[in-house]
Parts: sequence; C-alpha cells; structure tokens
Amino acid sequence: QVQLVESGGGLVQPGGSLRLSCVASGDILSIYGMGWYRQAPGKQRELVGIIIGGNITNFLDSVKGRFTISRDNAKNAVYLQMNSLKPEDTAVYYCNAGIRSTSRTNLEEYWGQGTQVTVSS
Repeated sequence: QVQLVESGGGLVQPGGSLRLSCVASGDILSIYGMGWYRQAPGKQRELVGIIIGGNITNFLDSVKGRFTISRDNAKNAVYLQMNSLKPEDTAVYYCNAGIRSTSRTNLEEYWGQGTQVTVSS
C-alpha cells in the first residue's frame, strides 16, 4: 500500500531552477531515511542526498552549493531544490525512502517512479 509519488521534473535552461517533490502515502508507521537518487542515460544510479535523523548524508559532491534537500515529516514528504542547473544534471531523479508500514512491519526500501529533469538551452 505504501507508494512514493514524485513531481516537479521538466525541461529547464542552464542556470535555472527546479523543485522536486516526493510524497509517501499508504499504511505508514514510520519513515527512516528519505532522499533522492538520480540516473543519467548510460550511467549508474547515484545518491544525490538523503536525510536520516534530521541530517543530510552522502550529499553528492557535484551538486553541493546548488542543491538543497529538505523534509517535511508531517506530510511524509521530501524535496529537492535544484538551483544553478547544469546540463550534466540531466537525469531521471528517483525518490527513495526506508519505511515501516502496518502491512509489512519491517523497514523496507521504496522507490518512486522517477521524474525526468532535462537541462538544456
């Protein structure tokens, strides 16, 4: 029953901004880590950043100073504010979360469907 729904992707010019949103829904008991990955064509999926215990961990070096990750626990949501976007940021961005649910009990990993971000002039 748990699912992650992403939104906010699209086409943007270099130097522009986008804000990605991810909202978890379903029979949620608790959410542990919540964050973002991305995958460009022909590349491995890489961790952009994740919030665990209120702290941002494993933030991708190439986006430091440009991207900001935040979390709203009341809304079961995580956000990725992307500023000063570069063509190399072009990728499918995936929401990821560790969630305990009523139906599953154990902590399990969930993925969003992915949202395309294209940075091009």
